[in-house]
Amino acid sequence: MTGANAAKTSRRKAKAGAEHKGEHAADEKAGGARLFDRELEALPAELRWREWMLRVEAVIFAAAEPVTRETLARVVGKDCSIDLLIDDLREELTGRPYEIVPVAGGWQHRSRPAYADAIRASAAPTRGGVSALSEFESMVLIAVGYFQPITRAELSKIFGKEVSRDTIGALRNATLIASGPRSPTPGAPYTYVTTRHFLATFGMETLRDLPDIEALEDAGLLSRAAVQEEVMVAVVEGEEE
Repeated sequence: MTGANAAKTSRRKAKAGAEHKGEHAADEKAGGARLFDRELEALPAELRWREWMLRVEAVIFAAAEPVTRETLARVVGKDCSIDLLIDDLREELTGRPYEIVPVAGGWQHRSRPAYADAIRASAAPTRGGVSALSEFESMVLIAVGYFQPITRAELSKIFGKEVSRDTIGALRNATLIASGPRSPTPGAPYTYVTTRHFLATFGMETLRDLPDIEALEDAGLLSRAAVQEEVMVAVVEGEEE
């Protein structure tokens, strides 16, 4: 019996020790969260603003996708104007080969268009580049951009030939399009819409900023005037309908 009681006591101590460690870890986690000072009230106003600017720039620089207002609000004071911070950052970057631009509902670091040729000539790997698409895939993407939400059958009608599931799959795998609402047509097929990544790829804030054909060519999606002409005809005919 003595041995059994000792074993029970040992198990209770082990359990209590584990619970204490768990509570300590939770306290450390909570304490770590408290250690991040958003408000910076101990700093003079000028230094506080400067630190907020640096935090915002660091987050935008490190992010793989455009950073939203809600995300940036986590690293600055609750009464801080993110728009004014961004304005100051953009002014500070004047004369640099890169800038902070509003895209896809957030902000992102982008190289300036004037240096696009130098970047291409360097052949250096870049972030957020457009996935390699065939010319037909590129045209389908443009059609989705202009006519969304649109079904595969409707896309096939625009181009006068079938738009295959493989074509749609390639655009989905590139995260440039996604499934939209079901169409009210018989069979209720899925429609397709462009994604936030599509907006970010082309440097747009919203779909109201859809680029012209020349901008799409500059982005590497189109490479021949004949392709551009075919897409423009499809776009014009669609608008006339």
